[in-house]
Amino acid sequence: MAAIPSPAEFTLTRRGSNRGGPARWILSHALRHWWLILIMVAGAWGNAQLAAYVPMLTGQAFDTILADPNALRALIPITLLIGGSQVLRAFLQLGRNFGAEVIAQKVERDVRDELYVSLLGKSMTFHSLQPVGDTMARATNDVREVNYLFSPGVNLVVGSLIFLVMPIAFAPQYHPTLILTPLIYTILYFFALRRYLQNMEPITDEVRASFGKMNTHLAEALDGVEVMKGAAQEEAEVGRFEANARRVRAANVRQGDLEARFVPLLMFAVALGVGLFHAILLYRQGLLQVGDVVAYMGLLLMLDFPTWTSIWAYSQISLGLAGARRILELMNRETNLDQNEAGYSGLMQGEVEFRGACFSYEEGDPTLADVAFRVRPGQTVAIVGQTGTGKTSLMKLVNRTYDATCGQVLIDGRDVRDWNLAALRRQISIIEQDIFLFSRTVAENIAFGKPDATQAEIEAAARAAQADEFIQTFVDKYQTVIGERGVTLSGGQRQRLALARAFLTNPRILILDDSTSAIDSATEDLIQRAIAAAAKGRTTFIITHRLSQIRWADLIVVLRKGHVAAIGTHEELLQTSEAYSRIFRE
Repeated sequence: MAAIPSPAEFTLTRRGSNRGGPARWILSHALRHWWLILIMVAGAWGNAQLAAYVPMLTGQAFDTILADPNALRALIPITLLIGGSQVLRAFLQLGRNFGAEVIAQKVERDVRDELYVSLLGKSMTFHSLQPVGDTMARATNDVREVNYLFSPGVNLVVGSLIFLVMPIAFAPQYHPTLILTPLIYTILYFFALRRYLQNMEPITDEVRASFGKMNTHLAEALDGVEVMKGAAQEEAEVGRFEANARRVRAANVRQGDLEARFVPLLMFAVALGVGLFHAILLYRQGLLQVGDVVAYMGLLLMLDFPTWTSIWAYSQISLGLAGARRILELMNRETNLDQNEAGYSGLMQGEVEFRGACFSYEEGDPTLADVAFRVRPGQTVAIVGQTGTGKTSLMKLVNRTYDATCGQVLIDGRDVRDWNLAALRRQISIIEQDIFLFSRTVAENIAFGKPDATQAEIEAAARAAQADEFIQTFVDKYQTVIGERGVTLSGGQRQRLALARAFLTNPRILILDDSTSAIDSATEDLIQRAIAAAAKGRTTFIITHRLSQIRWADLIVVLRKGHVAAIGTHEELLQTSEAYSRIFRE
């Protein structure tokens, strides 16, 4: 029975797959392309059968020449049969390889698509705890291993298994007892293969896990390269990376060591010796001709293909299953939010109320506790407090980036859990302290929340955010491609582009999380007027330490150690709240 997928923050429509286990999951993807499987199996069967005809026809040629050394003309039909069969065999082998390779590419595409959609559907709690480097290792290398599972993995396994059948099927036509050697070899082969795969599974799991850990460290080092260089920790980081690389190497060496001790290699040599001895005995008894011995030994040599390919074909399948296991673990991991498709999706007025709301990350101490206050539509609210008091966490409860672990957060009198998540977030815009910009044009970054915006709308939003002036200094103006995360821009420029992005979407609730911290004093008054204009007619939350922004707020909420310490206007709180006064004294 297929595993029930965990609730997703956003469930995008895709064809379902059986997530009951890595093998079932991969098979459910492969069976969508059943006609390619038929091509692969038919090609593999025809290839093996025509390969078996070569030693059989060669044996016939030996008997023909031995019977009459001058009957060379009699070899012409045999030669034509061998040549023609091998031309046909080449086409069948092409069909086998074609079917396997196309299946591999299609399954890789489907798996990558399913994983990407799953990652988009995960909650922020998931993404906050999951290392990016490990996710990238699973989304790239592990998905690629699933491709290799089919080609060359399954491709060679299917072909080699059919090669095992041919000596068993054709050897008895020379003498019934000749079936014994290939049959016993095949039985022992499967016993040895089963043990080999059991030993291989934990090793391939370690290969993939160690690579994921190394990739995680690499991603963190590159993402924090400025901090690393600033602290002169290059040598220490190189040492850590080398330790991870040694772990990857050790896992691969263990895999190679196991492959080197593959028992069927010895069994194959024994089978050839036993088979030859058996055939010669029958020949000496007059039960076989020379050509029969030649044909039989040629059939036994077909066991060479499954024996040698098994060393790494099954290793590749094991690596593919290990990769699939890691991908499934990521996709099936529990997430805390669902999109509530049937929820309320009307136009938001902007009233926000916290009723005894609390929140904690995982099993840690509460970040917020018993938060209670109400904001009327259109009010501007300043959230203030010392670092670590839970200001950002409080605001992330509004758009359900996180869910309150107790109590309620209501918008327009409805619990945010009762809203359709997409409708809720479309009407809320958050400008965070750490601005994220994409490696795209300036215009595309501004229009990210409204892709159909016109150029005039984009430019109007930029002017409102005081960004148009510096954009016009760029050579390509609004078509200038900025670096990843906006690294080619100053902090103030990034924040003004984020403001423009928010202005363009015209949200009913606007949240500014210390979003003007990097704005210079010369621009601050202009930005303040832009924010004041944007705040008209919508509920605005401002997380800030700037007195100039706090003063004009309709309501100020003071947080202290996750609790609401005081609520009121600037003048009221200066008189009544020691916690509020301390913020400005410090």
